[in-house]
Amino acid sequence: MLDANRSGTATASPRAAAQELVVPVLPLRPAGLAARCTRVLLSPYARLSLLLALLVGAAACVLLFEPQRLLTHGWPSQLGGAAAAVVFAAAYGLCTVAFVPRPLLNLAAGALFGSQLGLATALAGTVLGAGVAFGLGRLLGQDALRPLLRGRWLRAADGQLSRHGFRSMLAVRLFPGVPFWAANYCAAVSRMGWLPFLLATGLGSIPNTAAYAVAGARASAPTSPAFLIAMACIAVPALAGTVVAWRKRHRLRGR
Repeated sequence: MLDANRSGTATASPRAAAQELVVPVLPLRPAGLAARCTRVLLSPYARLSLLLALLVGAAACVLLFEPQRLLTHGWPSQLGGAAAAVVFAAAYGLCTVAFVPRPLLNLAAGALFGSQLGLATALAGTVLGAGVAFGLGRLLGQDALRPLLRGRWLRAADGQLSRHGFRSMLAVRLFPGVPFWAANYCAAVSRMGWLPFLLATGLGSIPNTAAYAVAGARASAPTSPAFLIAMACIAVPALAGTVVAWRKRHRLRGR
């Protein structure tokens, strides 16, 4: 409505001006199907399901192809020298991700390549496999599993790995007892950094891996001093780890 002022000009009333300035608000469009699917696929539990599916598939491949046959049938004749060592290290890493026991792979490395090259190949495969498992666990499982750390033992292990990552992982690698794959995924769920994890894995795996590699290289002479010393180096850390774990059990329960 227009109002006339003293000068004779017509002006709009405040109510009419306010109505003219109102901008219509359009309703928000609902998120599209692609956006909803993306959110579901990137959710923590969807990524955890993907990790479990990958691990189950890897374990199925191990059962199907049976990599342990290397101990009985030997390495393929087409591969030799450095190429064979590189291929074996890559296969070693993938097999550890698929839950193949490291002692079996270490024995195979020593039997196929001898003590020195077998040790180097097995260590390379160990670090590679640990890094792959750590990356998968950190990327696909950490967000979903960290809220589930409610048990006393789980919280104690998580706190130890998060605050003292290098020292804790070095002790785990030096004193066998915790499965290799379990230590990898536990470290991935914790807040341990990449560098401490890989350094502790590489350094802590040397004694045990060397003992198995020597035992594999000298398996044809089980009464030789080298083989007996290697077996002692395998048994003593395992026994020491058992004793330490038994003595520390009360401290873990008290946390």
